[in-house]
Amino acid sequence: METTKSLEQYEEWRKRAFLGPLPPNFLRIEETTGNNQQEEADRQAAIVLQQMQNQTMSMMGRLTITVVQARLVKNYGFTGMDPYVRLRVGHTIYETHTDRKGGKNPHWNKVIQVFLPPGVNKIYVEIYDEYSFTMDELIAWGHIDIPSQVVEKGTTYEDWYLLSGKQGDNQEGSINLVLSYQARYPKSYMEMPAPVMMIPSTNVTKSTTPFAPVNVYTEPPVNPTPPVLASLLPNAEIELKQVCFRQFS
Repeated sequence: METTKSLEQYEEWRKRAFLGPLPPNFLRIEETTGNNQQEEADRQAAIVLQQMQNQTMSMMGRLTITVVQARLVKNYGFTGMDPYVRLRVGHTIYETHTDRKGGKNPHWNKVIQVFLPPGVNKIYVEIYDEYSFTMDELIAWGHIDIPSQVVEKGTTYEDWYLLSGKQGDNQEGSINLVLSYQARYPKSYMEMPAPVMMIPSTNVTKSTTPFAPVNVYTEPPVNPTPPVLASLLPNAEIELKQVCFRQFS
C-alpha cells in the first residue's frame, strides 16, 4: 500500500517537474550566434568609419559668425523682452545666450564657429523672446547670404541684415553680424592623430605573453616566537633538583 502511494506521489511530482518535451538546442549555444554578433560589430564599425570619412571630407573650411546686436521695431512682451538668436547653417543649429531685459536693442557679442559644408551659402537667423512658463515666441527671422568675398578671399565682413516678422518682410528690424572664413585648418589641427575606435569582438582567445616572467622577491614569513608562560610554582624546579641530587649522591 505504501509502495503504491509512493509511486503515485512520484508520478505526480514528475508531471509537475516536466512540463513537456525540451527542444533539441536546450542549454546549447548556437554556433552561428558568435558569427552574427561579429558581423553586426563589423557592420557598425564600417558605418562609423564611413561617417567619420564623410564628415572629414565635408569640413572644407571654418566660418566664424559674431552675433553683435539687433535693432527691433516693436516690443512684443508685456514687461519687456528677453531675446536670443538661433542660427542654422546647413543641418546644424547654434544659439546665443539670452539678453535679459534686452528689449528692442539686445546685445550678445557671441562668437560662433561653424564648419561650413560645401554648397552652403546661406545662414538662417531667428530671434526668439524667451519665456519662463510657456513656449518661446518667434519675433523675427531672415535668410542671410554669405558674401562671396568672405569665402573666396577670407576677408572679414560686417553688415546689418534686415529681418522679417509680424510687421512684414524686411520690416521687423535688423541684426548686426560679423563674418570671417578660414579655408584651411591650422597646422596644429592637421597634425592631430586620427581618432582611435575600438571595435568590439565576440571571439575571445588567449594570447601568449610576449615578455619573460620577472621573479618578484618576497620576504619569507617570520615564525612568531611562542610565548613563555610564567611558572605557577617558581620554587618547585629548584626543590626537585635538590631531591634528585641527594638520592643519587
